[in-house]
Amino acid sequence: MAEAAAKTVLDKISQGHLECPICCCRFKDPKMLDCLHSFCLNCLEEMMSKQKSETEKITCPVCRSETQVPDKGLLNLSSSFFLSSLVDEVKQQETLLGKVSRPTATCDCGDDQKATWRCLDCGDNLCQKCRQAHGRVKYTKDHQIISLEDWRKSNIPTLGKDHGKPISRMCTNHTEYDLCFYCDTCDTFICAMCAATDHRSAEHNYKKINESLRSFRMEVDDILKEFEMSKNYSRSTEKSIEHARNRLQNKLAQVRSDISAKAEAEIAKIRNKAKLLTKKVDEIGQERDREYEKALMHNRDQTERADQIVTAVKDLMRQADSFELLELKPKVMSNLEFQKELKCEPVKLDIIGVKCHDVVSDTDLGEILLKEKWQLKKEFGKEGTGHGGFKMTRGVACFSNGDIVVCDTDLKRVSLFASNGRYKTLIAQGAGINQLECPFGVAVNREDLLFVTDKQKVKVFDTELKFVREFTLLVDDAEGLAESDLSGIAVDKQRVAVADWGRKAFSVHNSDGLLIGCTSNIMIRFYIAMSNTERLVVPNYVEKRLLCVDFKGNEVFNVTPLLNGKPARPTGVLCDDDGSIYVALHSGFGVNEVQHYDSKGAFIATVAKGLYSPRGMAFTPAGDVIVADGHSVKIFQRI
Repeated sequence: MAEAAAKTVLDKISQGHLECPICCCRFKDPKMLDCLHSFCLNCLEEMMSKQKSETEKITCPVCRSETQVPDKGLLNLSSSFFLSSLVDEVKQQETLLGKVSRPTATCDCGDDQKATWRCLDCGDNLCQKCRQAHGRVKYTKDHQIISLEDWRKSNIPTLGKDHGKPISRMCTNHTEYDLCFYCDTCDTFICAMCAATDHRSAEHNYKKINESLRSFRMEVDDILKEFEMSKNYSRSTEKSIEHARNRLQNKLAQVRSDISAKAEAEIAKIRNKAKLLTKKVDEIGQERDREYEKALMHNRDQTERADQIVTAVKDLMRQADSFELLELKPKVMSNLEFQKELKCEPVKLDIIGVKCHDVVSDTDLGEILLKEKWQLKKEFGKEGTGHGGFKMTRGVACFSNGDIVVCDTDLKRVSLFASNGRYKTLIAQGAGINQLECPFGVAVNREDLLFVTDKQKVKVFDTELKFVREFTLLVDDAEGLAESDLSGIAVDKQRVAVADWGRKAFSVHNSDGLLIGCTSNIMIRFYIAMSNTERLVVPNYVEKRLLCVDFKGNEVFNVTPLLNGKPARPTGVLCDDDGSIYVALHSGFGVNEVQHYDSKGAFIATVAKGLYSPRGMAFTPAGDVIVADGHSVKIFQRI
């Protein structure tokens, strides 16, 4: 029973620690890379032979780390003496157990030659030819070699491998002196003469070998503890990711349920759209799930790498002798540096939901609510005075059918375009009642009526730009007041707000023009926006401020919008149904932006960058943002 147990232990040791990862055979002349992984010298040489001749680094086949090849080749890599010793010890124990004792043995040269000799230093079986070669090579000529038969009979242990005995080495520079110190500054062993000469300056920090080894072990132990803490954190993070992943699946199931319920309510005609939207949700869910999977794999890879380093270092610290440990100190510490790089993917709780619409034939069943991101969907227009050309766009509006109205104050005209940018018609400048004197702002209400500010009047048109009516602002015309000069205009469900740049005031009207209220405000300039919470947002280009007031003029917030960290000049402004605000910011032609703020004036996201001269803005029926940008009109969609 004891013999069987011993054989089992030897098998586990051999397979787990003594086999080269490349050839899957026991190590032969193992060499250690900077990552602390060891391989047979011959295996490494075969790897290098398959690489480009100019390659100066070798890549570890286990962890893909790179090791600089020494100037004199792979032979000068650090030898894994403790692995060689362990291989020899296992071989000897196997021989004692009768596991490998055979009537005949072959030479380890691989030529199937009968082995008659045994090298006690290398632990190799040698044929006569290899025995002679062993004695000629400078590196092995001093090895102790006995006949294989004598070795089997005597059970002599491999020499030079007893780590319990104190080991002393002589200084290569001062051969009559023992190595007794270790210089931490130079990472090298030194003798007393070295300490008195080359290492005597204050910059050299050297200690006795035992003290240096003790300090090294303590430092390694501390870092290994940090590794363990990082690994524990990684495991806890993995659980959090799994929890977030399950939550995502629950949210996805809820979204599918909501979509299905809405689809049933809209009966058969929208079931196809429900399937399409469900497919989109599934795709997003799969993509998010892949992100979680990627995070898990990353954390597991980090943990696996950490385990590899910890295992390698622990084996080294346990098996290697003092000199070997300190010789390998730079490599050990280099690998332990990975602990500082050990980072786990944080848990990111994804938000996913669905906002269903009252579906009609030309509307999607709903929109998927995710993190905000925008892209340019369409652009039309060019610099010029002809149809479809612009000199400087100021205002923009959109009808429910997608037709877009663009106001060009410099050309004093309002043009109508199809949703694809095709020119349709215009309101001409002239003296007629349905013609314009100097238009500035445009807005479309829910009844598809177009409101245009034209000097001192607000003119109203239908979807074909045919005149419907007009009204003036019923404000005090007492002497001393400045002349009215209307600029920006905004609408909500039932009301119309008008900015009077001339009198520095704003007024709110019913859709038929009946005055609801009027308030003076020195911040009023060109543009204005109205939210459905009875608030007005006023950008001031000169003061670089964005002001929000209620219908009575009471300030809600007053902020300075920033572009690239510096105060910017706001021009056009637009309010969404949820109270969020879109602002066009100017800092110089070609570097301007449109930004998204919440209802309290806090920045949310950037909608568009690199704009020429953004001014007025409007929403399309699908919720895209239309921007009048100097000589063109740009449409941005949320993705």
